[in-house]
Amino acid sequence: MTETVLSHADGDPGAYETLVLGIGNVLWADEGFGVRAVEALNARYTFPDDVRLMDGGTQGIFLLPWVCSAQRLLIFDAVDFGMEPATLRMVQGDDVPCFMGAKKVSMHQAGFQEVLSSATLSGSLPEELVLVGVQPELLNDYGGSLTAGVKARIGEAVELACEVLRGWDIDVRERDKPLEGAERIGPGALDIRDYEEGRPRLDGEAR
Repeated sequence: MTETVLSHADGDPGAYETLVLGIGNVLWADEGFGVRAVEALNARYTFPDDVRLMDGGTQGIFLLPWVCSAQRLLIFDAVDFGMEPATLRMVQGDDVPCFMGAKKVSMHQAGFQEVLSSATLSGSLPEELVLVGVQPELLNDYGGSLTAGVKARIGEAVELACEVLRGWDIDVRERDKPLEGAERIGPGALDIRDYEEGRPRLDGEAR
């Protein structure tokens, strides 16, 4: 068991068996759910060396090498399930590509559907596939954070992911102290608290 580091899709994918991938755009309100969920998972838990946690952002087809390198893939994302806003749902196996390709909430899902299709055609789709998705409430808010309802589901999404990972016989261990601020995602202003507090108000002042 070593310190888990939230990584980004650059360089060589390396060797691992399980990939936990958060996808979405944190600049567009609830579209950032997937990234915020994998951040929260990394902040609270550590995992064995053969588990990779990744902020996939909106990189689409560039995530293909990382997906093809995994035997098991767990995805966090905002998905239009046609349900009430902030509804959390888990989808498994062959149903995952269907939901990633239908009723897309943004272009990043078109890109990730292409990733899954390419992995399937090459015979490299992970053997285990799980999507933990939330029904977004608001997307058209550039610079906005998660809505209150969607943000409130982050903890539940993390616990659901831990159940899946433990079901895959992965040693999930809670940190003695959750990571905070720059420890979570590195330098910059995208930590969710800094991001929310730094957004200008309509009168031009910082929040």
